[in-house]
Amino acid sequence: MLELKNIKKYYQVGDTVTKALDGVSVAFREKEFVAILGASGSGKTTLLNVIGGLDEYDSGDLVINGKSTKKFKATDWDAYRNNSVGFIFQSYNLISHLGIIDNVELGMTLSGVSNAEKRQRAEEALTRVGLREHMHKKPNQLSGGQMQRVAIARALANDPDILLCDEPTGALDTETSVQIMELIQELSKEKLVIMVTHNPELAHQYANRIIEFSDGQIRDDSRPYNESAQSDTFKLKRTKMSFWTALKLSFTNIRTKKGRTFLTAFASSIGIISIGVVLALSGGFQKQIDETQSKTLAQYPITISQQATDMQAASAENPNKTKKLSKKGTQITAKVSAQEKATHINKIDQKYLNYVNDINPDLSNNIGYTRLVGMNLIRKVDGKVQPVTFSSAKSNSSNQSSAAAMAATTGVGTSSFPKQLDNSKENFLKKNYRLLSGAYPKAATDVVLVVKSDNTININALNNLGFDVKDGTKLDFNKIVGTKIQMVMNNDYYQQLPTGNFIPSTDVSSLYDKPNNLTLNISGIIRARGSSNMDLLASGIAYSDDLAKEVISKNQDSAIVKAQKASAVNVMTNQKMDSTTKQTFLSTLGGSSLPYSIMIYPNNFKDKDKVLTYLDKWNKGKSRADKITYLDLAGTVTNLTGGLMDAITYVLIAFAAISLITSMIMIGILTYTSVLERTKEIGVLRALGARSRDVTRVFDAETFILGISSGLLGIIIAELLTFPINSLLYNLTELKNVAILDPTQALILVLVSTVLTMIGGHIPARMAAKKDAAIALRAE
Repeated sequence: MLELKNIKKYYQVGDTVTKALDGVSVAFREKEFVAILGASGSGKTTLLNVIGGLDEYDSGDLVINGKSTKKFKATDWDAYRNNSVGFIFQSYNLISHLGIIDNVELGMTLSGVSNAEKRQRAEEALTRVGLREHMHKKPNQLSGGQMQRVAIARALANDPDILLCDEPTGALDTETSVQIMELIQELSKEKLVIMVTHNPELAHQYANRIIEFSDGQIRDDSRPYNESAQSDTFKLKRTKMSFWTALKLSFTNIRTKKGRTFLTAFASSIGIISIGVVLALSGGFQKQIDETQSKTLAQYPITISQQATDMQAASAENPNKTKKLSKKGTQITAKVSAQEKATHINKIDQKYLNYVNDINPDLSNNIGYTRLVGMNLIRKVDGKVQPVTFSSAKSNSSNQSSAAAMAATTGVGTSSFPKQLDNSKENFLKKNYRLLSGAYPKAATDVVLVVKSDNTININALNNLGFDVKDGTKLDFNKIVGTKIQMVMNNDYYQQLPTGNFIPSTDVSSLYDKPNNLTLNISGIIRARGSSNMDLLASGIAYSDDLAKEVISKNQDSAIVKAQKASAVNVMTNQKMDSTTKQTFLSTLGGSSLPYSIMIYPNNFKDKDKVLTYLDKWNKGKSRADKITYLDLAGTVTNLTGGLMDAITYVLIAFAAISLITSMIMIGILTYTSVLERTKEIGVLRALGARSRDVTRVFDAETFILGISSGLLGIIIAELLTFPINSLLYNLTELKNVAILDPTQALILVLVSTVLTMIGGHIPARMAAKKDAAIALRAE
């Protein structure tokens, strides 16, 4: 069944050549006990390794059941060792971190035997060698003779054709040696047993064939055998170790070194801890920034004004650009300033207003308009009629009449609350402002008084409304709610002089009961809710845009408006006006229905980009002059703060990543140390038929376990660190729950830890796979 034909195996060290096997030719019977005797260094162990496929011969041929092995690949030799050969070593070569039954099952695991069959065959083999009562123990709980019996059981379990015994009794006492030899002798009745020994007494007592070996050659053979020609009946069954088996081997090994494993995992996790804490703080601070922006920047809507700044033109004019100095000349050059060049006039017309009003209410339900229309207001105070304004600016009482002429344009303390696109949604004022007294506006003529969070208001706002108050004066709500104010239309309010100029009427009492007047009512007093992010209205009087539009509709055909449209000078002061000043003045007189600016309030920051996309769609295909530009102050600030936070995060992560690299190097060193410690285990695995890639897989599995362990440990510690960090930050800044580690980021960090650890350990794992099996078995 087994024949060696002129086998040669030479070793060269420097200029010295050692002939371990020098033309060995021998054939073996299917069932016999062959003892190979020879002194140390005679080459008998090399012969055994060549027969077992642990060493490859240099020349000649090894024939197995008629199959030549000249063209065997490494995987063929692996399969041969697993299926056809069982090894029994002098030092037992059991894997110490595996149980006895696991040691016996290992070869069958590589053969792909099912779990149930593996267990049955392992128990049968252990019972046969007399270890039934010890099969659930660990190797270190057995005597030398019992460990050798385990090695025999392991060799038998996969039912090989050949048993190769390398000094099987060399480490045993006499009595135990006899027991082991009797067991091997019994096995030789079923299989070919080849034993290498330097003990001639044992060999002659138990073996039925003695081969004397010396200087790499056979000197004597007591029962020579000539193999007759036979057909190729040798079949190879490929071996394969599953990743699960590799994990099991690695896990049991790691479990025997709990302290070192924990310290390694902890040291490797430092990088994960650092990055985890950085990400937790970064995400938390970004969340705090976003919330602050939502509360603060909501007051800065997307603004579209008649006069805007073209940011593209502004960036083209770089004020910091170095100019070439003129060394001579007697002339100066006139230039338009960069600010004027960047000024862009938005041609806002009714068509564009309709486009803006068609925005999806789910993106922005509130749109505010700024109109420069003046309101001619009078009020009866203690029976006397006097002009009043909605402004919070301090007015000169001696010039109250002229102030009334331009009364309550959109001055300080005057706001128009946004228009709702979808009235089925919650009312803007009700959602964001608490009613302190009275009622929310229902009609266009209803206005409200907005107070600050402490119920205070600018003293000028009350004085301008006709209330006689001093600093610190307190007014009951009921003295303000229900106050009536008359708005006088232009034709009643302005008188035309014989010169053609217009002046406000000096007899305000006569204006109080004019039939064209609008009676305004302070319907309620409101204050921003504490939970609201939309504190848009300045303290003072606030009214709806419907009121401004009604005033415009009544005044746009008035005599003063018509006269002003036809005149190049101010019809009140005779001062010259350019086109922009004239248009602005006409707007204050109610002569223009177009708003001066439009303010779009997105429902949230996420929807803001969609609103901007909608606005940009209007400009597609239009010339620069016809485009409508807007100001997105909230977006500008958001990008600035967001980019700054990202930059800080990246820098911190970069520093933390250094510890990850260090961890990866340390894992590589640890894996290399493990390779050195487990060199003999590598040899055992190879002897049992494990492929080089299987050995690599064992150590990759070990680094996989360490990677996951260090990743999970790092995440747990990082999560625990968030508690004292949050407590410290709260004491310093009163910010709550800043450090929060996102679960997705935690999972990614575990994956990063695992991948980097496996990368760090793969090179030593490949080194382990390349170890010579025969040399590995001799390692101590």
